[in-house]
Amino acid sequence: MQAMNERRVTLAQVAVKAGVHVTTVSLALRNHPRLPVTTRQRIQALAQEMGYAPDPFLRALVAYRGRVMTRQNPPTLAYVTNWNTRWGWKKVTAHPDFYAGALAKAKELGYKLDHFWMREPGLTQGRLSNILNARGINGVIIASHGREMGDALQFDWANFSAVKIDYFPHQPALHNVTNNQCDVARLAMQKVIAAGYRRIGFVMHRGWDHAVDHLWTAGFLCEQQTVAASNWVPMHLFPEAEPVERWLNESKADVEPDFAAFKAWFEKHRPEVIISKGSFVLPILKKMGLRVPRDVAFVDVFLEELAGQTAGVRQNHTTVGALAVEILAGQLQHNKFGVPEIPTTTYVEGSWFNGATCPMPKPSPRKRAGKSKEKV
Repeated sequence: MQAMNERRVTLAQVAVKAGVHVTTVSLALRNHPRLPVTTRQRIQALAQEMGYAPDPFLRALVAYRGRVMTRQNPPTLAYVTNWNTRWGWKKVTAHPDFYAGALAKAKELGYKLDHFWMREPGLTQGRLSNILNARGINGVIIASHGREMGDALQFDWANFSAVKIDYFPHQPALHNVTNNQCDVARLAMQKVIAAGYRRIGFVMHRGWDHAVDHLWTAGFLCEQQTVAASNWVPMHLFPEAEPVERWLNESKADVEPDFAAFKAWFEKHRPEVIISKGSFVLPILKKMGLRVPRDVAFVDVFLEELAGQTAGVRQNHTTVGALAVEILAGQLQHNKFGVPEIPTTTYVEGSWFNGATCPMPKPSPRKRAGKSKEKV
């Protein structure tokens, strides 16, 4: 390690020792594919041996200039979706915000973001891979991939840096960014438990849980262990498990449990509070003549209304999209192409908001029956 008073090793010094032009050293240290792999490895090893380290202040200056200087032809990033229709993903929870966050961050960093739909008539995965490569687009965000569309993408990955939003497709194993659904469920549980609620119901669409590798149920079950087993309320997952085709496709935004099944679950277990998505359960509670929070409290883990009416956790979808672009830009800057040897997952935490649907602390039975007249 260099002492503080030693002069920094420069690119020019590395170039002299390597017997190459300084531009070659710069390309090698950025792992640029223009150079043969053997040349890159030789120069990188030599630079490490000499104690070369990039100047972080110079990098910051270059990044700043890249942001403030207008480019005549800004590089393009591909935002690739695989939904049942071209814009169907814009009609469901989270996905429009993923795109909005990515679009804003791409513009901030000096990129253009183009949308590509994998279901274009006559378009195959291999052809799309060739089209992107021919256009010189080597940065790809894989987003809004319907679970029914398959679990693998066959691109020529050696030509691309790629980041995935959410979990599907699983193959290849790319770096990905997603909301932390496990911790969102845990946060909601922790809040209601701290407020005095013990009989806690959790209602979730099987397809939505499957879409996040069952992290919703994992978060709920983890925190359920902290209350007495006598108060445990079993999860209500809908639709029923069979046939799988009924729940694998979670593309519909407006879904709710079967009325009879939900009513039977509720009347058998009598939860004090339900953690779920508003559109899943509030219409059914209303049909049953139940008032929120007088008869049962409610916490929305897909919170969108922030006026204080509804308690819950807001998932920060736009941050997910923005981080996907930031991570991709970093890979492109260092010319990291192909499927990563060790893929990473970046989780974005949710934010808790108090609301009238879940009083805190939990009201006593007498106050609960006589004070609140809030309706669903």
